[in-house]
Amino acid sequence: MASPTPHRRPRGRRPALVSVVAVAAAALVVALVVAFRPGGGGATATAGHTSATAVAGVEQASPSPTPSGRRPASASPSPTARSATPSARATGASARPEPTRAPRAVPAAASLAGRIVPGTTRQGVATHYDAADGDGACLFGPSADMMIAAMNTADYETSKACGAYVRVRAASGASVTVRIVNECPGDCAVGQLDLSVQAFAKLAAPSAGRIAVSWELVSPAGAGTLSVRYKTGSSRYWCGIQVLGHRNPVARLEVRAGSGWLALPRTSYNYFLSEKGSGCGGSLRITDIYGERLTVDGIAVKPNVVQPTRVQFAAH
Repeated sequence: MASPTPHRRPRGRRPALVSVVAVAAAALVVALVVAFRPGGGGATATAGHTSATAVAGVEQASPSPTPSGRRPASASPSPTARSATPSARATGASARPEPTRAPRAVPAAASLAGRIVPGTTRQGVATHYDAADGDGACLFGPSADMMIAAMNTADYETSKACGAYVRVRAASGASVTVRIVNECPGDCAVGQLDLSVQAFAKLAAPSAGRIAVSWELVSPAGAGTLSVRYKTGSSRYWCGIQVLGHRNPVARLEVRAGSGWLALPRTSYNYFLSEKGSGCGGSLRITDIYGERLTVDGIAVKPNVVQPTRVQFAAH
C-alpha cells in the first residue's frame, strides 16, 4: 500500500503573491502622481477643459484661460460675440473693433452734396455771359451783387447747385468767389462755369473769352439770415417753397406732416413742391449739404413774398 503523499505548499505561490502586491503598489503610486499633477484629475479635469473651451468660443476678445494659460488656437467668435462689438462701441465702451470690421465714417456732405462735394477741387473752363440783372434758372430774382455764375447742367443737378458759393481760380493766380444763380445748358461741358462778365473780368480780360480754371465750394462767413418764399399760385392745397440767402447749398426741405416730416421733391427751377398741399403754411425743416437742420415756424402762405427768418447755416 502506497504511503500517502505529504501535503506540500504548491511551488510558485509565493512569487505570484509578491507580483500582485508589486502591481498594486505601482498602481497606487501612478494614481497618486496623476491626482497631484497640476490641472489633472480624471472626469473633473475633462469637464474643466470643456468649460474653458466653450467660454473662449463666445468671448474671443477676453477668453477665460485654459489650464495651460494659452488661448485655444481654434477659438472663433460666435454670432453672439460679433453682435456684441457694435453694441459696446455704441455705448462708448473702449473695446477696439477688428480693423476689417470697423465701419468707415461717411461724412454727411458726401451723401447730401451730390456732385459738388466740399473740400474737392474741380478742373474746368470759365466763359462769360451777359447776366443782365442777375436773375436766372434758380429764380432768386435780381441780384444786388453781380459776382454770379451759371453752372453746367451736369453739375447743376436739378438745381442742387443753386445758391452755392464757389471760389474760381485762374492759372494766373487771380480768383473770384461767385454765387450760382443760373444753369448753363447745351454747350457747357461738365466742370464748366459761365460767369457774369463782371466776375470773369476779375480773372482775365473778357476778350479772352475762355480760360482754364479750377474751382471749389466755399462757405462764406459774411452771410446774413436765410429767407423763405412761396411760389406764385401757392395755397394750402398746393404750394411751391423756395429758400433764399442760404450760406450753404440746400440738400432737403421737409414739411411737418402729422407727427413726422415729409420731404418735398425739388424742381429744376429751385422750388420744393407739395402738390397735394401737405404742410403748406406749417413748420419747415431745411437741411444743408453738411447735414445741419434748421426748423422754421411762422411762415404763412404768402405767394411771391420774401419772408425773412432768424436762422442761418453754420460756416464751414
